[in-house]
Amino acid sequence: MKVSVNWLKEYTDIDISLDELVKKIGAQLGAVEEVIDLNVQYKGAVIVKVVSCEKHPNADKLHVCHVDDGGATKDVKRDAQGLVQVVCGAPNVREGMLAVWLPPKAVVPSTYGKDEFTLEARELRGVASNGMLASASELAISNDHSGLLEVEVGKPGQAFADVFELNDQIIDIENKMFTHRPDLFGILGVAREVAGIQGKKFTSPDWYLKIPKFEEGPEQLRLGVHNELSELVPRFMAVTIADVTVKPSPVKLQSYLTKVGIKPINNIVDVTNYIMYLTGQPLHAYDYDKVRALSGEEANLVVRYPKHGETITLLGGKTVEPRKEAIMIATDKQLIGIGGVMGGTDTEVDENTKNIILECANFDMYSIRRTSMAHGLFTDAVTRFTKGQSPLQNDRVLAHAIKALHEVAGGKQTRKVIDDQNLKLDENNKHATNISKGVAVEVDFIKSHLGISRLHQDEIITYLKNVEFVIGEDDGAGHGLLFVNAPFWRTDIEIEEDVVEEVGRLYGFDHVPLALPKRSASPVAPDAELQAKKRLRHTLAKLGANEVLTYSFVHGNLLKKSGQDETEAYKVSNALSPDLQYYRLSLAPSLLSLVHPNIKAGNDEFALFEIGKVHGKSQQEDGLPKEFGRISLVYAASDKTVKNGASFYEAKAFLTQLLSDFSITATFVSFSEVKIPENKLFEQIRKPFDPNRLAAVYSGERLIGVVGEFSEEVSKNFKLPKATAGFELFLSTFSGQPTTDYQPLSRYPSIEQDLCLKVPAETTYQTVLGTVQELAGKHKPEDVNVTTSPIDIYQDEKDKTHKQITVRLALVSYERTLTSDIANNLLDAIAGGAKTSIGAIKI
Repeated sequence: MKVSVNWLKEYTDIDISLDELVKKIGAQLGAVEEVIDLNVQYKGAVIVKVVSCEKHPNADKLHVCHVDDGGATKDVKRDAQGLVQVVCGAPNVREGMLAVWLPPKAVVPSTYGKDEFTLEARELRGVASNGMLASASELAISNDHSGLLEVEVGKPGQAFADVFELNDQIIDIENKMFTHRPDLFGILGVAREVAGIQGKKFTSPDWYLKIPKFEEGPEQLRLGVHNELSELVPRFMAVTIADVTVKPSPVKLQSYLTKVGIKPINNIVDVTNYIMYLTGQPLHAYDYDKVRALSGEEANLVVRYPKHGETITLLGGKTVEPRKEAIMIATDKQLIGIGGVMGGTDTEVDENTKNIILECANFDMYSIRRTSMAHGLFTDAVTRFTKGQSPLQNDRVLAHAIKALHEVAGGKQTRKVIDDQNLKLDENNKHATNISKGVAVEVDFIKSHLGISRLHQDEIITYLKNVEFVIGEDDGAGHGLLFVNAPFWRTDIEIEEDVVEEVGRLYGFDHVPLALPKRSASPVAPDAELQAKKRLRHTLAKLGANEVLTYSFVHGNLLKKSGQDETEAYKVSNALSPDLQYYRLSLAPSLLSLVHPNIKAGNDEFALFEIGKVHGKSQQEDGLPKEFGRISLVYAASDKTVKNGASFYEAKAFLTQLLSDFSITATFVSFSEVKIPENKLFEQIRKPFDPNRLAAVYSGERLIGVVGEFSEEVSKNFKLPKATAGFELFLSTFSGQPTTDYQPLSRYPSIEQDLCLKVPAETTYQTVLGTVQELAGKHKPEDVNVTTSPIDIYQDEKDKTHKQITVRLALVSYERTLTSDIANNLLDAIAGGAKTSIGAIKI
């Protein structure tokens, strides 16, 4: 936001130096990026009168002029009458005109700060010329270089910068500092804050404070307005103005726009830009006759969504097909502008325009931002509308614009002003004095939150009243309750903390006492989730797995390739990249996308894991997405790597050791044998897996995740090798789990015995292992510890109805040396119990 110091001074006194002002703005308003001194750029430029103008003796298109600068310029050659000779090629140079002269040694303003061009006295076709008479382009006022800039005010000898307010300093303030302050995107708002940080009382101009009374003009230039998007366009005002004269703006108006970085176009457009920069409220002017030609029986403005396939050519020549939720301005036949973003070329105001429609509207800030991002359109209007301009200023701004247009373009208002208003005002706001409710805040609350005990109630009230807040008091004891009513342009004051921030800023945060916050010296309890993540990483790294970090956003194709439902995923409307469109529903697909590149790079066997967050539309709380922590691992081995057994058991081995390190006892149950509660987000976890080679993982009665091999279709989509499997678990499973206590090795030798059981083919390994573990715990001696581990699963080709499962039992005691009889008796007891419960036969 470029701020002109001279423009500020039109609305508030500044009685401190420029350096002090910049320092205060930086400390209490927003970060200052740079200060531009225009006095240097326009040094030497002076207003002159062309006293004589004769044809150049040696050039048809040149003129020899004698100009009167009132003797203001030193060290320049003059004739007997004190006039200076200048050769000029401009077609509009003539005797008697007032122009701007750049004397020798002056830098041409349009080249200042770039490849600077310094003038000198020299001969042109044999005739001496001292400097040059300048065009608007050379003076960096506009792009017009067709002729000399003819000034309408001033007298010979006056500095051009003094007459046209270019003896100025421009303070460039970082826009992001004003994100929550729409009023500060106008000079009027900045002037109010500059007064406030100086401790001065500011009073807005009458035209801005008072609700205007619009007079009805003559019955001509009929116009209809139809707002179909009242939720997104809470206020849409329009008025027709007849018999305007489109021409270049007065030089002073052009200078105001140029010095803050806005290119002058013509007097109509320049007035709308001037008032936008003054108030922060964008306006738009349409050529009425062009709108009428594109309408039906009468000129119509319709606020609506675009229809399928509609396109619009915007100012500047870019043609777009608007996104389907864009706010569009149309006639009853075609689109003519993107509301709050940019107008179309079909209704552009040009030199032939005689009648105009002036629009002053308010648009939904979020919709404008989405449209701007979708089409890459970033205009001054977008900058202001995306900050949330108050719709209560529209009538005031429109009335001021009508007056300004009459002054610079003539014309007269026709018919009455159309005000399509859909504002949700409460009983106290029926007269449109404010759109936000008042805030009740205690003085002690403000003082305690700022840490300033010496701040008195009267001072707080003064600070707020200086920037036009209305304050009511409950008592005058210095500790009472304040009823703070923000003015209508302040849409950011909603809670007590907002008032605290306002007081602190106006008082000066640099005046707040420097004191470290008090805190206890007692150690902080470790964060259970962070501790769990640390242990997970350590365990899996120890097992040889590699951690990866992938984006929480994924492409829609990744969801489809893994069989997941993209309608369950949140779509990012302003994605950082086309590849990052959706929030992911699980971690496994992100890991699967890395398998093929690693195999291709020559990594024959590896395991990748990730700890991250997932989201789903079905899981919300208070209308906001809930996020869930997950840990996922994928094991893969290239097809040329010879592996015995299914890859399921490779993934399960990682999982078993991981659970063991957290002292979690888990059971694995085939998905075909359990009923999983309906949960759309959980369904997305198991989508990539083959349902026939997938197990649900339980800790007690609690489902904690899945482990399995991936489906044939997913394997094909991701180009996975045959030996690929993985698991995904809920991260909450591991939070708060106790660390495993150290247990020394027994001083007595252990005994290992293998138990081979023949069971029906449909009996799962988990059933057999669970049975063996249960019976071992039941029949073992009290002083003996028993651990089980899988050895083999075998099925004879001749016997398809049975299979053999071998389990190894390790027995150890911390009190005695065990004998083979103890082991044999235990195996016999287990075999007997297994035969009874699952029909197993000891081999």
